[in-house]
Amino acid sequence: MACAFSLLDDCETRTTAAPVRLTKEITFYLSKTIWGINLSPSGRLTAGLVLACASACGPRAHIPPRPAAIPGAVEGTDSGAVLARALAPLLYIQRDEWFPLERAVAVVHPTQRIIAYHLLWRDDVHGSWIPFTVPTDEEVVWVGYDSTRAPTDIWTFWHGALLHTDWRDRGQVAIDVQWGKHGSLPHLVIESDLPASKKLNLFYAFTWLGLPDIWLGDLTRRGPWCFCHGYGRYRDFSKLALLGDRIDAVIRAEDATDALVAIFGKPFSRKRQWPGEANRR
Repeated sequence: MACAFSLLDDCETRTTAAPVRLTKEITFYLSKTIWGINLSPSGRLTAGLVLACASACGPRAHIPPRPAAIPGAVEGTDSGAVLARALAPLLYIQRDEWFPLERAVAVVHPTQRIIAYHLLWRDDVHGSWIPFTVPTDEEVVWVGYDSTRAPTDIWTFWHGALLHTDWRDRGQVAIDVQWGKHGSLPHLVIESDLPASKKLNLFYAFTWLGLPDIWLGDLTRRGPWCFCHGYGRYRDFSKLALLGDRIDAVIRAEDATDALVAIFGKPFSRKRQWPGEANRR
């Protein structure tokens, strides 16, 4: 059982959490009112033009066909490729996830015992309508291993925070994937161990508070209208994906930018390639 960031010997996953309740119903009528504010005819026209511009100008994903030649790629029989597929995490995806995992690239560090798994999701549920934003969603999971090639550590991105978990003697690496935004958590994480401003229930609340943002995104590409369930369902990471079967390429490199561009296309998020680095732009 995974217990992230805890020094306790007896780790249990929380089965209940303080419920998030929205006491005010949000109504969003494009033609008449926005959040209960009455619009004049000219205001309605302006709002309509803004929405039309968002629909026309919002970014769209252009993921290229899988290239025949990839910089730094190794053959499937290479020891690094075999290791990368063996250590690839199990992904426990929230059961209602809308956006598919489009590409996955494993990068084996040439001198350190660590493998990066770059995951390209079709889109992010929030902010996709904003002009010039990145139209796909890249996440990264890192797996450290020892001389016996057993996993020892995992690092994940969680909304700007870098989470680290000791994974010694815990078997196959497993990751929970958040609905809509694809933040990566160690499987069965203790939620109270997450950063104070980045608790899972806060992101659930924002699926309701951010409904107008989600709807604007639906003008630029197909997406969900809401997360139309309770918090218990939000924490239901029951859709299993075997990442080892989904890897498009295994790269041996310290800097895999060229390979990621070839497989993910431009633009993509260019997140840090290794845990100690800053994000690249």
